[in-house]
Amino acid sequence: MFKRVPGTKDILPEEASSWQTVEARARKIFSLYNYQEIRTPIIEDAALFNRTLGSTTEIVQKQMFLIHNQDDTYALRPEGTASIVRSYLENNLDKEVGFVKLYYIGPMFRLERPQKGRLRQFHHIGCEAIGSSSAALDVEIISLAEQLLKAFGITNYKIKINSLGCLKDKQALSLNLKEELQKKSEELCCDCQERIKTNVLRVLDCKNDNCQKIVKQFCPQESHLCPDCLQHFSQVKDGLNNLNIKFEIAPHLVRGLDYYNRTVFEISHPDLGSQDAIGAGGRYNNLVKDLGGPELEGVGFAFGVERLLLAKTNLIQNPDKKLVYLITLGETAKSAGLKILNQLRNAEIPADTDYLNRSLKAAMRSANDAKASLVLILGDDELKKNIISVKDMSKSTQKEVPIQNLIEELKC
Repeated sequence: MFKRVPGTKDILPEEASSWQTVEARARKIFSLYNYQEIRTPIIEDAALFNRTLGSTTEIVQKQMFLIHNQDDTYALRPEGTASIVRSYLENNLDKEVGFVKLYYIGPMFRLERPQKGRLRQFHHIGCEAIGSSSAALDVEIISLAEQLLKAFGITNYKIKINSLGCLKDKQALSLNLKEELQKKSEELCCDCQERIKTNVLRVLDCKNDNCQKIVKQFCPQESHLCPDCLQHFSQVKDGLNNLNIKFEIAPHLVRGLDYYNRTVFEISHPDLGSQDAIGAGGRYNNLVKDLGGPELEGVGFAFGVERLLLAKTNLIQNPDKKLVYLITLGETAKSAGLKILNQLRNAEIPADTDYLNRSLKAAMRSANDAKASLVLILGDDELKKNIISVKDMSKSTQKEVPIQNLIEELKC
């Protein structure tokens, strides 16, 4: 017997409705903010991620699913931003529309050790706004993320923000951090000792307890920010306060990808344990140019769908789904029932029936298992009278309705 690949998950029917609801609510919120959906391939040139994410990042060094095909090397996408910026440039959106607001929903892939909330195939709901450096756009992005959480029914989350500043500010921050950490390099883990040489900001992301203790002694605050970046960050904070969005400053927050600069943020939830981030994002003001495009700024974020569902203790159900279950008794009723089922579906009323020729009692159990809100019972006697019995499962009431009036009755 074959089994699923480790780090992947079957989304079974009883869970799929929660996924559908999350996706539907996300699409509704994105539309309120005028974001348009984009769908990019799950396979990209591996060089795209090597260049954009950073050659020394964990993703590029250890976590990419690579496909070698003769002279080409492809990768299953580990995140969405690089693919969207590639598509933005390749399809000349920078020349045709300039400023765009895009959202995406789909699977991502990282070759890492599977654990709670961290899979090898996982799913992101995210968005990107490309073509503006306005601090008001950063505020909108974070506000949008919070609106999504509210729509998903998730509470007790925490929004943490920081500013890395421009490229010169990041370089200054890196030099300062490197100088401080070299004094205690022997106390750091082997990976962090190497990170000091290659990409010192990655030390701030290390999950090693001892490394975290050492890092916490480094307090950059906002001293590395130039006047322009300091003003931009002040405008972001003022905007969030104006919208009554609660946040805290996290001076050690850098995010795990090299393209981030200026505003970065992370949203965590206490129910997820050590891997407590349910979403994160930030600015990438140089990414479009780095991929051969004009000097256009961008900002975005992504939620992990699996983590959203972990943070929501009760599975999110679709309240709009009201299934009608038809039970037919007798061959004549069964033939008539097929026509009634077709009429219900044509009227956009979700409907199903018993295909196993079970008794009335067993068929009622099946309707209950299917969480039907209404059960229709049609037998030969009902057919002679041209009526059908309608049982309300929640109220345990039952009435007879003329068959010709059934659709009108159910839509009331």
